[in-house]
Parts: sequence; structure tokens; C-alpha cells
Amino acid sequence: MSAPSVDAFVTDSRLRLAVATRHLIDAVLTSEGATDAELDGVTDAIEALGDRLHGDAAGGLRPVGRRSRFERDHTSYLPRSPLVGEVSPIAPPFEWSFANDRMVGTGVFGAAYEGPPGYVHGGWVALAFDEILGMVNIAGKTPGMTAKLSVRYRAPTPLHTPVRLETWTERIEGRRIIAHGTLHAAGQLCAEGEGLFISISPELAAKYFGTRSDP
Repeated sequence: MSAPSVDAFVTDSRLRLAVATRHLIDAVLTSEGATDAELDGVTDAIEALGDRLHGDAAGGLRPVGRRSRFERDHTSYLPRSPLVGEVSPIAPPFEWSFANDRMVGTGVFGAAYEGPPGYVHGGWVALAFDEILGMVNIAGKTPGMTAKLSVRYRAPTPLHTPVRLETWTERIEGRRIIAHGTLHAAGQLCAEGEGLFISISPELAAKYFGTRSDP
């Protein structure tokens, strides 16, 4: 059986579902005035919706979803990315662009990304750099796998505040690709990132990710 195409997966209906689920995640974390009865009612509805999409597992256990393995390039992976995935309900709703050899993302981190009270968890900042430093390399036709990631936290990144993430490929040394980036919030530098990426051979890529002929 052939694997589904990315276009068949990323539909307007699935995009709407991702947006609605992001709203639900935010409501779970911020609806402080909800009663137990209201929470129980919503939980029953969510469980029913999950069963409707996913089906029940034997023994009454909730199923653990597994996708068909068809991520054969970055265009098939990115829609599900936890940072930039347009159909991933855990991805923050950012706008992304690539121009003049730079990748730029603008948006707001909401309640789901909180670490210290009122601020973005440092792990999400590191994830953002890992993903976008890699993406700027891909956009510049020099993809590689992360070998080392360094993040310097200059100031806490506030929640519910417009932020700007900008990355660029600094230099290429054979198979080594070095990329840099900055994260600003309301004009203040909050973090700097540097990543070392290594381009891998087609043979090693096939070992890790399989080949296009795999089912």
C-alpha cells in the first residue's frame, strides 16, 4: 500500500483542527474559573472526539497513534514540526519567511510555552533555535543534522509578547555548517543561538530514515 501524500494530509480541515486544538490547550492551562462539573463535561467530550478520530484500543486503553512512515524529505516532515508545523496543535502560531539568506519568524508564545511565571520555558527557546537554524540551512541548500547547539540566554523571553526569531548560515567548512540566530521580544535581545550541523552521506541518510521505496 502506498503512503499518503503530504498534500492529502495537510488540508483546510486539518488546519482548522490544529487551530481549534491550540485553543483547547490554551483553555486547559488558563480556565481558572471552571468548575469540576464543567471540566468533567469537557473531558467526556474530548475523549469521545478522540475515540471518533482514533478509535478505541483493546482492553479500554487509549491508542498511541503511529503514522505511516513517509517523511522522505523536509517538506513532508515540517507540517508536523513541534515548532513550525501548520497542522501541529503544539506548534506556536508563528509566521515564517526566508529572504536575503535569512529565516525570520514572528509571533507570540502563549500559555502552553510557560516556564518561569510569565516567561517562555528555556527549552522552547532552545527548540526554536534548533529547528530554525536547521531550516535556514535547508533553505540555503546546505542541509545537515544537528551536532551541537549552543544557546546564550540574555534575558527572559516574555509570554504574550510579539517576538522575532532570525537565523542565518554563518559559514560552511566542508561537511560542517555553522548557523547563528537571535531572538528578540519587543526590541530586546532575549537569546542568541549557534548550531553546528553536519551534512551526511546518502548512505547514512538511508540508514536513519529509509529509502523512498520503503513501504
